[in-house]
Amino acid sequence: QVQLVESGGGLVQAGGSLRLSCTASRRTFSRWYMGWFRQAPGKEREFVAQISWIGDRSYYVDYVDSVKGRFTISRDNAKNTVYLQMNSLKPEDTAVYYCAADSSVLTTDSHYWGQGTQVTVSS
Repeated sequence: QVQLVESGGGLVQAGGSLRLSCTASRRTFSRWYMGWFRQAPGKEREFVAQISWIGDRSYYVDYVDSVKGRFTISRDNAKNTVYLQMNSLKPEDTAVYYCAADSSVLTTDSHYWGQGTQVTVSS
């Protein structure tokens, strides 16, 4: 069974920064898609960012428009870990953030999920 373990959530003021981490339990994830979704109260789970190592030093990266220029996703294949650096946080970024992983492009139907970590941005 594959497990994804998240950390790094918390409470921050608007304009502040947080860094989320997600570590996978299997080395095969080095070539898989890993990323982040979020779900705010009363809303559907939405895609935030994903990254896939496509060989050598090349990566496929994608972001939802609302976080472009503020969030940066990265991964350390040696540690089976994906990171989400979140800068210039806004109250509307408040949500539970979920790590996801799969062998293809991530969607809300992706196979592996973490337990979620709360991010709260105060105004």
